[in-house]
Amino acid sequence: MELSQLKGKYDAIFSLGDLCLTSIQLKKHNLRPYSGVFDWVASPNLSNVSELIENRFLSFLDFNNLRVIGYADNNICVSDDRNNIVSNHDFSIETNTLENLSSYPEVMEKYDRRIQRFLKKMKTAKRILFVRTEGTLAEAAHLQDILSKLVKHDFSILLINHSTVAGLVEKSSPLEKVCILEFPNIDRWEGNHALWEEALRGVRLKRRFLSHFW
Repeated sequence: MELSQLKGKYDAIFSLGDLCLTSIQLKKHNLRPYSGVFDWVASPNLSNVSELIENRFLSFLDFNNLRVIGYADNNICVSDDRNNIVSNHDFSIETNTLENLSSYPEVMEKYDRRIQRFLKKMKTAKRILFVRTEGTLAEAAHLQDILSKLVKHDFSILLINHSTVAGLVEKSSPLEKVCILEFPNIDRWEGNHALWEEALRGVRLKRRFLSHFW
């Protein structure tokens, strides 16, 4: 799939990680009217993300799989070891300690809303764009296969890898639903704003939402 084929209007656009960089850029370009499941967690392996989607998030942040790592600014950093997911934005130190994640029910209530929205959009949206940073071609192919079984209508995947390139490089993709780009790996948080703008140029949401759900 080529970058030019991504242009157009979508009913829904979701970040699939691997960090909150993706969701930040989607919001910056008015393409993120609400939070998705992977917006504010670290998901270093795309294969784990695909497995969670395939299993409809059955074990996502299950309490028995959680391990407290330590402090992350004003939050408690927690790892979901089963799914290789790390949360460092959900458990505030105002209501949680390293020994007691007292806000866990509220956190999971929030994620359940995001999960149900995600699953509903896969069934109802006429066209969906999934955006992911970091992943191999094999992982992208696996994700495409899983989404092909779960998404009722049309979808596309934008995969952006960071490497030693000097600018935006479009890679030849043999996958029908996956566009693969490479961005420079230097200062990826602040140095690639123009490249994100170029990659997302012409991508629009069909409906604008006034409220943002966290």
